[in-house]
Amino acid sequence: MYILFKMNILSRIILFSFCTILVMKGGYAQNNQKKVFTRNNIYAGIEVGSKGVKLSIIELGKNNKKDGSFKVIKDTSVNTDFISFTKPTFTATLNGLHQLYLQALQNFEIPSSKIFTVFSSGVKAIAEKEEKLYYTINLADSFKVRIKEPGRQLQLIDAMEEAKLSHLGIVPENRRYSTFLIDIGSGNSKGGYFPNGNTKDFKLFNLSWGTKSTANETEKRSGEDKTIAGFTKNLKRVINGAVDADVTYAINVSGAYEMSDYVAISGGIAWSVSNLIFPELLTSTVVPVTYDDVLNFYEQLSKSPKAFSAQAVEKLIGNDNPDKVRILQEVNQIHKVFDQRSLLSGSGLLLKIMRQFSGVYEKKQFFLVKNGQVGWISAYVNAQVKK
Repeated sequence: MYILFKMNILSRIILFSFCTILVMKGGYAQNNQKKVFTRNNIYAGIEVGSKGVKLSIIELGKNNKKDGSFKVIKDTSVNTDFISFTKPTFTATLNGLHQLYLQALQNFEIPSSKIFTVFSSGVKAIAEKEEKLYYTINLADSFKVRIKEPGRQLQLIDAMEEAKLSHLGIVPENRRYSTFLIDIGSGNSKGGYFPNGNTKDFKLFNLSWGTKSTANETEKRSGEDKTIAGFTKNLKRVINGAVDADVTYAINVSGAYEMSDYVAISGGIAWSVSNLIFPELLTSTVVPVTYDDVLNFYEQLSKSPKAFSAQAVEKLIGNDNPDKVRILQEVNQIHKVFDQRSLLSGSGLLLKIMRQFSGVYEKKQFFLVKNGQVGWISAYVNAQVKK
């Protein structure tokens, strides 16, 4: 289930057995080559999230019931923007859900009883806030009709359960009780840790700021000023104002500073920043960073939108890098998902969170988890199988 990273001062890879073995970042389509598994320990989890539908194919380890081990065979997603709650996005989400279900059923020959479907906590929270839970009900009913499974379950997960499952799916056993996990999403951030040396008690970290919500508030403050200089100026005001107060409160309430040696951060911005700062670590699913690493990234990006373009990264890694093509593909994918303002907003929020753990006498170790999006859904599948 876990991958080992070896320490090398020059390459800055730290020895840290930290996360599940993931095959590829799920932000773009992967090949649909048919794979036939004769083993009976292959399962699928499909998550309807705020921005799209994600599929994780996982293989449970031989000692799964004892140690919870599993590895991810495939991770892919379809962007549908479900939380816009419009007819086109509803249809796109239904089609995406059906497409990924068929992929698990036909391409991987996984029986429907081993395919689990679920709504993320982000969908639940926004649907409740906007009084549009009927969209989730209609989607579930439409999907059941389409696949002819009237008994199919599509559970609505809440923030507490998703945060706990994320921790179980991402953090390895030997770091279970010393790691504080934070997932920076689009509209909010959530996470937490296990404070009492068991997996029953979980302390939730919940923050009503994410990459997109921070950018939206900054745009609102900027008004008619559409320059990047104006955006950066107002972003600092947002970060140092409402965001600072909320982050400080959320971390203090959680008690995470005293209880955690390691801080792991997942989400789209973690994937983006880690790959742009250290493109040569493409195959590492967990990348160690410092506050200064992220600050330097933020400052360079605020000065030029091309600071971390594919052309800039290509010069950085050189022509002899054997992963050059894959690295540039990943960089181009990042820039399709995040523009300059989004990257600044997300990294600004990331810096504010990291600052709260940068004490005078005690320094925490920070890790950016690239493939955290498969963590909670994989842990959810794992938990369902054990029932």
